[in-house]
Amino acid sequence: MNHPNAPMTPSALAVLTVLTVLAAFTAPASAQDARPTSVTPLRTVQSFDAIADPQERSRALFVEAGRVIQSPRCVNCHPSGDRPLQGQGVQTRLHIPNVTRGADGKGVPALRCSSCHQVKNNDASGVPGHALWHVAPREMAWQNLSLGEICEQIKDPARNGRRTLAQIHEHMAHDTLVGWAWMPGAHREPAPGTQAQFGELVDAWIRTGAFCPAK
Repeated sequence: MNHPNAPMTPSALAVLTVLTVLAAFTAPASAQDARPTSVTPLRTVQSFDAIADPQERSRALFVEAGRVIQSPRCVNCHPSGDRPLQGQGVQTRLHIPNVTRGADGKGVPALRCSSCHQVKNNDASGVPGHALWHVAPREMAWQNLSLGEICEQIKDPARNGRRTLAQIHEHMAHDTLVGWAWMPGAHREPAPGTQAQFGELVDAWIRTGAFCPAK
């Protein structure tokens, strides 16, 4: 019989971690985030044609795209600290268990993201997944920033992974991990609209000068 104060073995710790994660994602329905009843579509690019001033139209386009950028599906993986978020809306909370981003954004050696998040959503457990699952770099944090601040960050090569605006569009319009935001599984509310609509808004924002909303 183990002594009650004896340290846990690595295998026991791993089992406890997995059970903790499953408990967080498979809590009774009353304790989970509410299942979405509807998702409001994004406005089309053409709906902004009535704004004559290109700069104002550019800003308005980014505000609409910002409905995706500032949704929990995106912000949860762009935290300001080393710990990602879970949940949606007012129920957003720190990730359980207490994981951290690590040097490569994929966790620390003892608890990698892939330990629980597999290559696709696990419908049985409710644990989300994707082959590229990771936390965004610290310089790409969106949590607690205004939309104007996020916009300036997205345009800054020092804080956007050295991407050009064309590469930013490609990433947002076609990256499959970004696309997970519209297929989150379980009881998670997807991002507004579709990835294609989001990509069109970002493209139009760039073509109108990539102006940012006020900070």
